[in-house]
Amino acid sequence: MQGADQQAYDRGITIFSPDGRLYQVEYAREAVKRGSPAVGIRTDDGVVLVAGGRLRSQLQVPESVEKIHKADDHVGIASAGHAADARQLIDFAREQAQIERLRYGEPIGVETLTKEITDHIQQYTQVGGARPFGAALLIAGVEDGEPRLFETDPSGTPYEWQAVAIGANQSEIQGHLEEQYDPTLDLDGGLDLALEALALPNDGTLDPAGMSAATVDTESGRYEMLSTEELREALAEADLLADDE
Repeated sequence: MQGADQQAYDRGITIFSPDGRLYQVEYAREAVKRGSPAVGIRTDDGVVLVAGGRLRSQLQVPESVEKIHKADDHVGIASAGHAADARQLIDFAREQAQIERLRYGEPIGVETLTKEITDHIQQYTQVGGARPFGAALLIAGVEDGEPRLFETDPSGTPYEWQAVAIGANQSEIQGHLEEQYDPTLDLDGGLDLALEALALPNDGTLDPAGMSAATVDTESGRYEMLSTEELREALAEADLLADDE
């Protein structure tokens, strides 16, 4: 009977189990854990986003693996989990950013954008015939001259962080961030720390193919994507470049 009861709660996203759980939301979190990891680090000089990526074949074009996206001139978003779900959320974020510019003539606040996204995510935990988004996002940007870094959860809950990891091996990567994070880091230091943390589960090395990295600088307030060559140089300087590179 217990198995049959659980199946009933599994099938209904709008139904709480007797112990107060929404199983479909928990399964969506599991989808995030199966995705390539992403790290966000906030520094005084800005915010760093770095994401791993998997190439299914050596014939796949590395640039086709998109894990970090520009949402607006001052906001970048990294994702983990189901890529198609993440793309839908990023498209929604871009729409909200443009609506803000058209309606008020100013860039959207990072916290405001995050809450718009999480409100949208939360609606899919209450609607019958739909399912939650199987993706988590890291939303990084500059607001009123201050760097901000937020995480979204499949339940529709926003969290603000100084440094955070999502996706596969999250516990190990987050543990390294908690040990090594220094609030006085500059952007280069934040990038090095993010790369070190991502390399931990991979025997201390990384292959830039399929990876993505971006920064949002506090002074300029501009989102900038690192090229593959810049990422390779950063890995080499940090002695994290895979031997076959």
